[in-house]
Amino acid sequence: MASSGAPHTLKWGIMATGWIAEVFCKDLLTDPASRDVHDVRHEIVAVSSSSSVDKAAAFVTKIDGPASAKLYGSYAGLVADPNVDIIYVATPHSHHFQNAMLALDAGKNVLCEKALTVNASQARKLVEKARSKNLFFMEAVWTRYFPLSIKIRDLISSGEIGTVYRTLADLSFNENKDGQDGTVNFPDTHRMVNKDLAGGALLDLGIYALTWVFQTLYHVQPEKDKEAPKVVAAINKYKTGADETTSIICQFPGHRSMGVATTSILVASSPDDNSTAPAIRIQGSKGEIQVTHPAFRPTEFRVIKKGREGKVDVVECPIPKDPKRDWGHGMFWEADECARCVRDGKKESATLPWSESIVIMETMEEVLKQGSVEYPELITTDVYDAKSPLNTGNQ
Repeated sequence: MASSGAPHTLKWGIMATGWIAEVFCKDLLTDPASRDVHDVRHEIVAVSSSSSVDKAAAFVTKIDGPASAKLYGSYAGLVADPNVDIIYVATPHSHHFQNAMLALDAGKNVLCEKALTVNASQARKLVEKARSKNLFFMEAVWTRYFPLSIKIRDLISSGEIGTVYRTLADLSFNENKDGQDGTVNFPDTHRMVNKDLAGGALLDLGIYALTWVFQTLYHVQPEKDKEAPKVVAAINKYKTGADETTSIICQFPGHRSMGVATTSILVASSPDDNSTAPAIRIQGSKGEIQVTHPAFRPTEFRVIKKGREGKVDVVECPIPKDPKRDWGHGMFWEADECARCVRDGKKESATLPWSESIVIMETMEEVLKQGSVEYPELITTDVYDAKSPLNTGNQ
């Protein structure tokens, strides 16, 4: 729904100052016209570190952000700011439940990074809080909002490749340390392998492979036909106890389809990062759609139809750049969705509704259970605590 007047401005508060927050905020600062968006715009009005105003100030400088942004050395200060419309939760997923609940409890709309939580119970509690507070709440699975993803979902719904029966999706990166096969480039304290931060390939990378399984086999189904998948999974663990390689089969018996999602930190989806091999294959009765690596930020897909003697339709979907900043990563599309939903009074996005985020979280929880991966009580509890060290930074 386009606005007939001035664009709607969404005022953002940024919770945390790490790399993902930097990428997201640079996209917020791009000119919406560079992506042909004229009905919404974004403003960063506040930034918070959990421990230091100086860190928040350094972050604003690093992203060339607005000097007018309020700076906070606590998350509690950020969520209490009356000028903030929506909080972007950019902390590790181990912290998401407590951090997002802090914001929702304070009456703020929330965009929370993926994976939404560590388990399904936490996800359900967040949805219950958003519903009871009448707030907008969304998981930040940015890939869903790409024009490329929208085009592919439309092709599936229109029957372009017939009935889709199988999706194969992978997101893996070869992080083997040189000369030490099987030991990765991260220290054991790194969020990718640290169980205290809900580390592992699944919650960080595998969610993207699952995103393609769900948006091609689950999301496109009529509402009455949507069913949680039957899950079979296998996990190999890293020395820290986090998962290093995970394979998942999602079976949807009601429409006779199956998705296979794989992820690893020991091998790569594309060994040289320039391979034309697809990261995703969406296979239907009349052909298939192949999506190029990487699964989280693809810019091209191919449509290969049955009986066309090798003819391939290549569809390029470049990510637009702001000419003034020479920046554009692709996260602005999910931000635009948030702005339109808040403007229109919607509490959830139809592209990734609450119910679907919960089903995906249930799927990942089952995968971790089958692989005997367990995380500490501090990050798995579904009891909200405003004074939790995950909210105060006193760990």
